Amino acid sequence: MAGVYLSYPFCAQKCTYCNFASGVFPADVEARYVETLKAEISRHAWEWKPETLYLGGGTPGNMPAGVLRGLLETIPGRPWLEATIEAAPGSITPERARLWADCGINRVSLGAQSFVDKEIGRTGRKHTAEVVAREIMVLQAAGLGNINIDLIAGLSGQTAASWRESLDWIERLGPPHVSVYMLEVDFDSRLGSEILLGGKRYGAAQTPNEDKVAAFYETAVERLAGMGIERYEISNFARPGFESRHNLKYWKLEPYVGFGADAHSFDGRTRMANPESVEEYNAGLAAPERVPARVDEERFFVGLRLMEGVRPTPDERRRFKEPIRRFREAGLLETKNGVLRLTDRGVLLSNEVFQDFLDL
Repeated sequence: MAGVYLSYPFCAQKCTYCNFASGVFPADVEARYVETLKAEISRHAWEWKPETLYLGGGTPGNMPAGVLRGLLETIPGRPWLEATIEAAPGSITPERARLWADCGINRVSLGAQSFVDKEIGRTGRKHTAEVVAREIMVLQAAGLGNINIDLIAGLSGQTAASWRESLDWIERLGPPHVSVYMLEVDFDSRLGSEILLGGKRYGAAQTPNEDKVAAFYETAVERLAGMGIERYEISNFARPGFESRHNLKYWKLEPYVGFGADAHSFDGRTRMANPESVEEYNAGLAAPERVPARVDEERFFVGLRLMEGVRPTPDERRRFKEPIRRFREAGLLETKNGVLRLTDRGVLLSNEVFQDFLDL
C-alpha cells in the first residue's frame, strides 16, 4: 500500500541549520496555502487508500485545530496504519496532543536536535531538555507513545562531552525511535553559508570538523544499540517494531504521493516534484516536474541506505560488478548470503558509494 506526504512549510522561526524550503510567512500567505493544498488534494484521483501519512515541513505541529482537521478529512484511509506529525519542542500542550490523537495521528517526530542549552540556543530553537521531557509525558498521556527524537551531530559548539549529554537524555527519556543526522553544510542554510564563507555568525567558527562529526555519529550508533535502539537506516534507529513505516516506503521504492510545496511523488515508474517555493506553489503557475525513474540504479542508491542491504539480481551483479568489487576491496561494502550491504566505514562514506551506482 502507498503513503501520503503533506508538506506544511511554515515555522515560528527559521533555524540556522535548516536547508529545507520552509520559513516564516505572513498569515495571508499561509491561509492561501491551505486552500491551494486542499484544492490539490481534491484533484487527486485516488487509486488506493494510503496506509501511511506523514505531515512534514516546516512545523505542521503548529497547525491550528481547524486547519489540521480540514486537511486530514480530505485524505482517505483513516485509520491509517501510521500517521506521523513533525513538531517543535516547546509547542506541545495537552489540548494539542489530544487533537492529534483525535485526528488519527499516532506518531510524533520531535525536532529536539540537541539537549544542551548552548547548542539549542545557537540553532534558533527555544526549548530546553526539561521541556522535551515534560512534553513527552504529555504525548504519552494522550496515547501518543510512538515518538521519534531528532538529533544533529555537528552543531556549533558541540563537543564529545556535550554529545554524550544529549545521548544521556535519550537514554533517560527512552523514545522508541531516534534519528541522527550529520550536519549538512551548504548554501541553503544560514549556518552552512556562514561556514562556507568563513564567517562567524551563528557560531560557525565553532562547528566541529568532519572527523569529529563522524566520531559523534559512531558514538551514537554504539550508545543507541546499548539501549536496544538499533540502526536500520543510515540516519534512523528504532526498537524492534518501531521503524518508520512511511519512510521505509522511500527506501524500498514503494509508491507515495506528496501534496504541497516541494512535495515529491513516486508511482513506481515516474517521479514528480511540486514547485519548491510557497509563492510559486500558491500561484499555481507551474505544473509538477515529471522525471522517469531510474529504478535499477535507485534500488542500490536507496536500498543500501538500509542496514538490511540489497540482494542484487544476476543482471545487476554483472552490471555493477566493477563498483561492487572496488568497494568491497576498500572495505565499504560486504556480502553475506547473497546480500550486499554497507560496512560501518561504508556508512560514513556512503555518498561516494551511491554516486558510483547512479553514474553507471
